[in-house]
Amino acid sequence: MSIIQVTGSGGSVQSDRTPFYGGRVPPEISLLIKPLGKCEKQTVGKILQLIVSSMEGKPVNHEQFKELSNETLTEEILSIIYSGLYSLLKRAIRLPLTSLKPEMFKEDMCELQIPSEFQEDISSVVFGSRRPRIENKILDSRPRLPKIEQLKWRVDVAISTSVLNRVLEPTILMEMKLSNGRIHLFEVPVSQFHQLRYNVAYVLKEMEDLEKKSILKIQD
Repeated sequence: MSIIQVTGSGGSVQSDRTPFYGGRVPPEISLLIKPLGKCEKQTVGKILQLIVSSMEGKPVNHEQFKELSNETLTEEILSIIYSGLYSLLKRAIRLPLTSLKPEMFKEDMCELQIPSEFQEDISSVVFGSRRPRIENKILDSRPRLPKIEQLKWRVDVAISTSVLNRVLEPTILMEMKLSNGRIHLFEVPVSQFHQLRYNVAYVLKEMEDLEKKSILKIQD
């Protein structure tokens, strides 16, 4: 845990916790602060709308982005603001609502020197009604390994082989279908099947014991 010192219009607030962006401010968020202070509230609102659309999986084209630019707010500056706000929102949304409260988020934004006139609009993205759709899209787009969709098995007994005339040794023939459509067939000796069964039961018991530990319980 790190201690952050928050200075805002209401004075100084000290909190013994890690801010939502981690122990160190990401560079794209650091670059955001200066140009954001020169931006109008209406423009920031439109940028946030584009970011939310992108997070929900909707296409954002260059023309929508270009319409926001002018002589003082160039496309390069808009890119810095867009990237910084996108990173800030994504890092905040990935935290559960039970661990990041609105007042904590506001303290962290004050620490980052986010202008107060933009904080309400930014908070509405993190804690608003469109958050569930953003969370679902982030979960769907994250890199992950294929899952087991179906597992079939049967017991086979080898009566004889090319080497031995009489074997009578049972084996477990398993068919595993994954979420990416691939099917794997493999044989497991009875001894290894029992070892697999034991290890799975052991892992499940360890997970159950781990969940009971108070350190993993979220305190309000």
